[in-house]
Amino acid sequence: MAIRLGITGGIGSGKSVVSRLLEVMGVPVYISDTETRQLMHTDESIRQELTALLGAEVYAGGVLNRPLLASYLFGSPQHAAEVNGIVHPRVKDDFRRWTSRHSSCPLVGIESAILIEAGFANEVDKIIMVYAPREVRIVRAVARDHSSRELIEKRILSQMDDEEKRRQADFVIINDGETPLIPQLRKLLLASVR
Repeated sequence: MAIRLGITGGIGSGKSVVSRLLEVMGVPVYISDTETRQLMHTDESIRQELTALLGAEVYAGGVLNRPLLASYLFGSPQHAAEVNGIVHPRVKDDFRRWTSRHSSCPLVGIESAILIEAGFANEVDKIIMVYAPREVRIVRAVARDHSSRELIEKRILSQMDDEEKRRQADFVIINDGETPLIPQLRKLLLASVR
């Protein structure tokens, strides 16, 4: 069975860059944001449960009403817990199936900003935290998302603190724009297959 690497880090830390580099280095990576969006469109149980929770307008015209869902989700911690209770178990099942399909690979990864918070730490063998200084993260996220600094700062505050993630991580990849990533990833891969 493949060794499962959980790739996490806050908004703007560079998880996607690290995931793409790992894929180039031969490690398949499950991108949880992409797969979750897909499941929210295709999984009938998710559709039924979200409709029961939020009403028919959540899938108005057969398409997920993302602004409505986001408004509810970020409305309160209880709302987030309700939505996550519907979605996360399906994502875990999907990741397990995906991992099964990649069982011939020595390593596989899952990228998730909320890997630890969503209860995926038990689904992986090693947690890799991608770290960048707060200001670097803000600048990256503002540019990437065409968003305001204030909104990005709010998102940072809503995520688990970097220091807490660091304490729970098995490896930390520094992605500050100055420290080369490839040598860090080679070291990670060598340590992971031992």
